[in-house]
Amino acid sequence: MLENFETADIEVDDVTIHLRLGGEGPPLLLLHGFPQTHVIWHKVADELARRFTLVMPDLRGYGDSSRPPGEPGHANYSKRAMAQDMVELMRVLGHPSFYLCGHDRGGRVAHRLALDHPEAVKKLMILDISPTRTMYEATDKTFATLYYHWFFLIQPYPVPETLIGNSAAFLLRATLGNWGSNGAQFIDPEAMAEYERCFVRPDAIHAACEDYRAAAGIDLEHDRDHETTRIACPVRVLWGEHGVVGRLFKPLEDWQAKCVLPVTGKAVPAGHFIPEQVPDLLLADMLAFFGEE
Repeated sequence: MLENFETADIEVDDVTIHLRLGGEGPPLLLLHGFPQTHVIWHKVADELARRFTLVMPDLRGYGDSSRPPGEPGHANYSKRAMAQDMVELMRVLGHPSFYLCGHDRGGRVAHRLALDHPEAVKKLMILDISPTRTMYEATDKTFATLYYHWFFLIQPYPVPETLIGNSAAFLLRATLGNWGSNGAQFIDPEAMAEYERCFVRPDAIHAACEDYRAAAGIDLEHDRDHETTRIACPVRVLWGEHGVVGRLFKPLEDWQAKCVLPVTGKAVPAGHFIPEQVPDLLLADMLAFFGEE
């Protein structure tokens, strides 16, 4: 998969980021989410590379990037730390400013990156999330039932790590199937094997838990500390009409409250995994949004 792209491992601060890169044109940084890796972009990457220089990393804690133990307070898995990884990565590659698209956890990293480094982000596309704080503050029985992992993964070490470790492959496949809204048939077998290879490792399970622990703690603190700060660049939002975000939240309104400029976007006929479920629709939208001057 992604055989047309170069593989690299680049040190940024205290971690090594694994990535694929290639293509021609202005730089476009693509950030994946839980429980996946940069492979989620494999259905759109070749076409995007005709117009953009793609950078597709594994976030810290995921894939073949570094998976350090969590620190007290989970600061090394905060979205601020993950965003800093990406800014430093792009600078090493010679891209001080770039287009940015994030799915799921990658969208949360992208949100923080756009706030902390506004000079770096030319345009931002966010896939199938509303802001973290917005979602936590709207928690009710329905949300907690459908997104139970938000509350399970944040439990103290080593409870979720131990339980997941006993059946990690089962949890991965169940998660991908449930969030896809119609099973996991949309996932290429080779991609599924790669997600499983990366997810079942004990340090990867721990890292995923730390990611969510940070989201429920230090990330919310950062959001509250910068409550009046707004994303300054153009923002485009897509969400799956069959997914939890589309059912329980109002993504356009939620993101408009966080942005200076008018936010555009729409629902697409998918569950959560837009890049793999409706790649053609996503590709057309990305080319139109990032291709406009």
